[in-house]
Amino acid sequence: MFEPIFDQADIHYLQNPAASRQAPYPQHLRAIFDIEASQQAVNEISQWPGYRPTPLHSLDVLADALGLGAVYYKDEAGRFGLGSFKSLGGAYEVLCLLQEQISTELGQQVTFAAIRSGQYAEQVRQITVITATDGNHGRSVAWGARLFGCPCVIYIHAEVSEGRKTAMESLGARVVRIDGNYDDSVAAAAEAADKNGWFIVSDTSWQGYTHLPKHVMAGYTVMAEEIAAQLPNRAQLSHTFVQGGVGGLAGAMCGDQWQRYGQHRPRFVVVEPDRADCLYQSARNGRPTEVRMTRETIMAGMSCGRVSVLAWALLCEGADDFMTIPDSLVPPVMRALAEGRYGAQHIVAGESAVAGLAALIAVCRREDLRSALGLDQLSQVLLYGTEGATDPQIYTQIVGRRPEEIPAADGDMEQG
Repeated sequence: MFEPIFDQADIHYLQNPAASRQAPYPQHLRAIFDIEASQQAVNEISQWPGYRPTPLHSLDVLADALGLGAVYYKDEAGRFGLGSFKSLGGAYEVLCLLQEQISTELGQQVTFAAIRSGQYAEQVRQITVITATDGNHGRSVAWGARLFGCPCVIYIHAEVSEGRKTAMESLGARVVRIDGNYDDSVAAAAEAADKNGWFIVSDTSWQGYTHLPKHVMAGYTVMAEEIAAQLPNRAQLSHTFVQGGVGGLAGAMCGDQWQRYGQHRPRFVVVEPDRADCLYQSARNGRPTEVRMTRETIMAGMSCGRVSVLAWALLCEGADDFMTIPDSLVPPVMRALAEGRYGAQHIVAGESAVAGLAALIAVCRREDLRSALGLDQLSQVLLYGTEGATDPQIYTQIVGRRPEEIPAADGDMEQG
């Protein structure tokens, strides 16, 4: 079932020396992420057109092969027809920005529902949002801008695929490509926003820009709410493997699980590409550490060299482990999911969706890492399948079949 490459993979692993495993969720982190405050995002997003819970698949064949109790895969490929979990964050951030700006302009509190209804369409049209993206966040921002009626500008870097660029343009965004990498596009977007009086809606944060990204993380908790309802027989998770990137998803899920389960929360493992390992290096150095990428990773959604300061505040205390994987592990996992080799489902998973799954397989093939992470026949592991075929051409090149040729996955555990 497993190619030799998993046994030979160059995995870098670090147990977080600063993890506060036994401590309750710190009060100072509630200003960054609070599960109760995030309920507003859950309530709002669940009212959007096209909302339905995404499925939680049981990869039972894989669990048996790895000697684990269960492996659960949260499949975000169908989220709002945009193909990734990012649609929960960027679009919600746009709505929160519009609410804040219009409320300030009018001197009265306006509601999300009133903005959605078009009651303030004239004011909305005067607000331009801008962001930088590897693809998925920009697509969410563009969709949110179209849904609520405001102009949208998106900056992308040199390595963002033409397919992802076209997808954002099809949603009405003006897309600007620059030379350089993701972090360069973030800087260029910030400069354009300052010059033109536009409003940045980023999924990362930095000193002086921390307010709006909190809404992005709040939007991601929709996944956590769904998972809590979908786990069979209220299964108690033992491990969570989650993608890194700038850390927004990881930070939100870490904060949610820490508050939701306390000392009984799952062991939290952050996984990154070895070509873009800013979180791993930050944990290694005990402080936010920027890495300069010399080669882009196949996992485009995690091609980031600078951590989000908000996410790092959560992860530096809450994450138990950090690890990196090579790009070579991605294609075989994408193909195995498409072929249904890990369970009854045939799953369309994009390049960034399989990082946690690839890491889990590689770890379980090495007794030293398996033991270090406490993985055994009782382990109940959660994975985040963060995207589907967000660029169908790239997906086809890797898997050998177009995404529409993959048999549709069933919706097991979709409704809990």
